[in-house]
Amino acid sequence: MLPRDGFVVAAQFVHALPAKLRESQAVFDRTGGLHAAALFDGDGNLRNVREDVGRHNAVDKVIGAEVLAGRTPLSRTILLVSGRASFELVQKAVMAGIPVLAAVGAPSSLAVDLAQRFQMTLLGFVRDGRFNIYSGSWRVQ
Repeated sequence: MLPRDGFVVAAQFVHALPAKLRESQAVFDRTGGLHAAALFDGDGNLRNVREDVGRHNAVDKVIGAEVLAGRTPLSRTILLVSGRASFELVQKAVMAGIPVLAAVGAPSSLAVDLAQRFQMTLLGFVRDGRFNIYSGSWRVQ
């Protein structure tokens, strides 16, 4: 269970995340064929970004880089993924203690169920100045 410790993110920062991610995707600019995962702080500042042909691998790289650099806990961060939010990505974020998972695409129904179970904030369709909240709305202002 993720804590309800008062960590909140402003909706205006959520709206800005996809552009910040896109600006930092150097390999995608050259190939057009990679997924990305990025970790942001509660003010929307980019902490880390990784690209990979697999969205799960990109998430593993972001979390692993933070652990190896000693930048844990991740309890006051937002994970943004460039594609869909699967239950496996929710599971990885929960295990890393990340309270907010945002996806440019849709979450699966299993992802929503798992996010609700662990009190994670799950956001989908984060693009074009809008997003949907599927779980944990108390973390978004």
